[in-house]
Amino acid sequence: MIYLNADTLLNAAALEEIMDVIEQAYAIETEGSFVMPPRMHIDYNNNTLLYMPCFLETIFGTKILSLFPGNAAKGIPVISGLVLLNDKNSGHPLAILDGGRLTALRTGAVGGVAVRHTAPPAAKSAGLVGSGVQGYYQLLFASKARNLETISVYDLDQDKVKGFCDRLQKDLPEIEIRPAKKIEDLLDHSEIVITATPSEKPVLPDDEKLLQNKSYIGIGSYKPEMREFPRSLYKLVDRVLIDTAHGLEESGDLITPLQEKWIEPGQILEFGKYLSEEAKTEIPNATTLFKSVGMALFDIAVGELLYCKALEKGLGINLD
Repeated sequence: MIYLNADTLLNAAALEEIMDVIEQAYAIETEGSFVMPPRMHIDYNNNTLLYMPCFLETIFGTKILSLFPGNAAKGIPVISGLVLLNDKNSGHPLAILDGGRLTALRTGAVGGVAVRHTAPPAAKSAGLVGSGVQGYYQLLFASKARNLETISVYDLDQDKVKGFCDRLQKDLPEIEIRPAKKIEDLLDHSEIVITATPSEKPVLPDDEKLLQNKSYIGIGSYKPEMREFPRSLYKLVDRVLIDTAHGLEESGDLITPLQEKWIEPGQILEFGKYLSEEAKTEIPNATTLFKSVGMALFDIAVGELLYCKALEKGLGINLD
């Protein structure tokens, strides 16, 4: 059994390879060739523990993840945990992976795949709301999905934005990275808008004119009381694409619009079905919305890729 730490996971595979595996995971979901029990979701003192098992035909595994929002004020990661991968025939543990980095990579790749298939091919600009770890990875993957020339970053904590932009500039030296002092400024300069916050109220203005003709990728809002998007956005979209049906019970960005009848159930489409040959259709409206809450299938599929790549490259720490 090997241990793959955060740095090892980052160096094991190319970002494009991880996005390709996410697309394969959508195909697995559509085919039904996996077993994924409902994830255990425990809230305690405003913190969250997730227990997420999944069985694929080639491997199985479990992710145990903690989300402590208060960590941000302490300067330590909000998300941490471990992923255990097991041999499909014997059940023998194969690897332990850093859960925080794996989550960042697979969620960034989920956002990147959404950009691949919903943003205009000629899109050159992106905006991020929320300058945390997850937002960082969203932009890394978005830059691989589209030939971005400018990125705008907005956060309520303006002190964090400059340092975030400076770090991102080192990873994306050929893209102009700019802080946005107001959310309206970000919208004016962005064709793709990514939200990655734990906000309980919309982070975008409730103004159709400001919101129209953009591709929205929602990554935050993983609890019923959390919302990132305003009512006006739902008036602009014909469909809401979701990564998993679990989101209909978990995210306020889906629960509230359905309860308030801002959208109808028939407007919700799972992304795997959208990608499948028989169901894939062009989204007719110029404004698109993709909402992610994640699922263990993504973690185990990406975890298997990183494990196999690490073995090929001789990476990781042998624990036997």
